[in-house]
Amino acid sequence: MNKRYVTDMTQGNELALLIKFTIPMLFGNLFQQFYNMADTVIVGHYGGKYGMPAIGAVGSVNFLFFSLCMGMGAGVGIMIAQHFGAGKDEYVKKIVGNSIYITLVAGILMSVVSVTFARPILTLMKTPEACMPDALTYMRIVGGATFLVAGYNMISSILRAMGDSKTPLIFLITACLINIVLDLIAVKGLGMGVLGAGLATIISQTIAMIGSIVVGVKNNPYLQIEKRHREVDMDIVRNATRLGIPLALQNALIAFSCVALQSVVNSFKEDVMTAYTATGRIEQLVQQPFGSLGTAVSTFAGQNTGAKKLDRVKSGCIKSVILVAVFSLLMVVVMFTQGENIIRFFTPNEVAVGIGAQGLKITSMFYFFLGLIYVFRGTLNGVGDAGFALINGILEVVGRLGFAAILVSISGIGMWGCWYTNGLTWAITGIGCVLRYMKGRWRKKLFANL
Repeated sequence: MNKRYVTDMTQGNELALLIKFTIPMLFGNLFQQFYNMADTVIVGHYGGKYGMPAIGAVGSVNFLFFSLCMGMGAGVGIMIAQHFGAGKDEYVKKIVGNSIYITLVAGILMSVVSVTFARPILTLMKTPEACMPDALTYMRIVGGATFLVAGYNMISSILRAMGDSKTPLIFLITACLINIVLDLIAVKGLGMGVLGAGLATIISQTIAMIGSIVVGVKNNPYLQIEKRHREVDMDIVRNATRLGIPLALQNALIAFSCVALQSVVNSFKEDVMTAYTATGRIEQLVQQPFGSLGTAVSTFAGQNTGAKKLDRVKSGCIKSVILVAVFSLLMVVVMFTQGENIIRFFTPNEVAVGIGAQGLKITSMFYFFLGLIYVFRGTLNGVGDAGFALINGILEVVGRLGFAAILVSISGIGMWGCWYTNGLTWAITGIGCVLRYMKGRWRKKLFANL
């Protein structure tokens, strides 16, 4: 079988394999964030006073609806990585075949819910009435296309589980460029505001999904499935659900906590909302190296779990922590020296620039903990310790709700509590991930799913 478009991570230098996998993933994730950045920057400058706060209010809600799709995609990816590492080629194809049904159910369900409950959710979040029309428009367009996100996320998870992080990258780059051009035409040229930004985003997402599927099927032998591979296999569906649902709930809980914190931010009105939206976009970029490394670690751990190579799983995790420490320190320096210039790129509002720059200084001090979350979460997910994902999500909810309730009410902290809340939440969650890893329960689960 031709394996030119897959990577066997069960042999060779651990650090070299992780970096080789992470770099295309990083570029892909950065370009995916450029979707959101393009919307934010262009709408911030040309979409009217309430365009940027509206997109900020919707961002965390959309992530909530994306979470089920992301979780199920991750569950399928873990199964594929483990069985690929074990050399079970036919079973990998059966997992790919059954992923079609999982994607359709999760994607369509979340699309319908997102559109149907848009207004009640935004109202519950205390979205200012002035921002409500734009927020509703953007949420219904982007949220209604969640099934496209589900499709792209699933094909990406499948390809990455077998070590191919390049194919998704190619189409994300193409789609990102198209997205920026469409944003400029629709928002600046035609004056369509958030409507134009939303349409540009879903058109670009469609291109990324279709392109990845077509090229993946053409080049990757594991995606060249036959009718027998598409027969419903309830064992695969159950295992994908067992792994995916805790991950989906983790994502949903994290998203819920972000929605709750966004409602606190909204209570400080437009300047703080604009600053928080800008810092959120910047931190999404900062998280991409961590997220890319976390995905690499998950694939690495999954394949080596299948090959029953425990020492490589541990070594890959330790070397990843070193990479996190170096990058975190670099980002602290950047945020303290260039924070205002970075925020100014997103908005001409000088009040928001000052607030956002200080916000970046606060959260940058906690970036190392954020990196620990991704590395240890990736390792635990890769070995099949799905149960911890739910615990991890609960930690984030408790952190964001608890810290926000306490900090914003303290005299002298007030609105800065929104940024301290994120940082302290990363700290307790990161420590929780490390403790779970060190406790060693994952070792008992190492071969349970094979």
